[in-house]
Amino acid sequence: MRVTIGMRMLGILTGCLLGLGAAGWAGGQQTEEQQAPPTLPTPEPAPGTTAPAPTKRELGLEERADIFMARKAYADAVDYYNRALAAVGRANPALWNKLGIAHQQQLDYRRARKAYKEATKRDKAFAEPWNNLGTTYYLQDKPKKSVKYYRQAIKLNPKSASFHINLGTSYYRMKNISQAIEEWSTALMLDPNVLKDRSTLGTVVQARGTDVKFYFYMAKVFASLGRAEEAVRYLRRAFEDGFDELKLLDEDADFKKVSQFPAYIELRANPPKAIKE
Repeated sequence: MRVTIGMRMLGILTGCLLGLGAAGWAGGQQTEEQQAPPTLPTPEPAPGTTAPAPTKRELGLEERADIFMARKAYADAVDYYNRALAAVGRANPALWNKLGIAHQQQLDYRRARKAYKEATKRDKAFAEPWNNLGTTYYLQDKPKKSVKYYRQAIKLNPKSASFHINLGTSYYRMKNISQAIEEWSTALMLDPNVLKDRSTLGTVVQARGTDVKFYFYMAKVFASLGRAEEAVRYLRRAFEDGFDELKLLDEDADFKKVSQFPAYIELRANPPKAIKE
């Protein structure tokens, strides 16, 4: 589980939006006294008859809604999530969270927040809707307000790399660079692949193109972790976006960690020209 707002300021990565929980063991491990009976062979049909066709299982309401989400038919997804909620007494927090995501994809942040808040009421330990609440405010250019929701999500699930990425991104939008770098570093240590086109949990936002230094700071984070290849890739993008403060590279202790990497040496010697839009 991308939506852009304004001058390509914001983006949402929605890799696994609907993967909101893992299935438990079907019946647990069986003891020797509780072994399952042996499987019996299927009887052959009587001569002159044909075996009955297997009965197709009818899709449930939530499954239909998930399919509509995958097809980006968000209005239909909203309809079926509401039907699914009505069928279970409107008490399922995961369904409320999914409904919020569907509304958010429609850019209906008011209804999305209402659904997310219902999810948090039904399960006070459910971290994802808190993260998603923060995302709705971030996408409306209210990063300061989003921070408290991201912090609550992290309080409930401190090991979610996605939540730390989001909090760092809000700090970056607030010009709090040191805290942004700290959160991004934490996220990458928790999940080295969190910035790829997927999300391990909830929605992930990235402040792309907010200013020419964004990719420079991302390169700095990767360099601090000794991940030279990614540092070079982000630094190249920084140059393409117009970054030209080479003195910052020479004075930065983090970039010195990757200064002997061949691709970094080549990039410093021949930085690409800025791409004009």
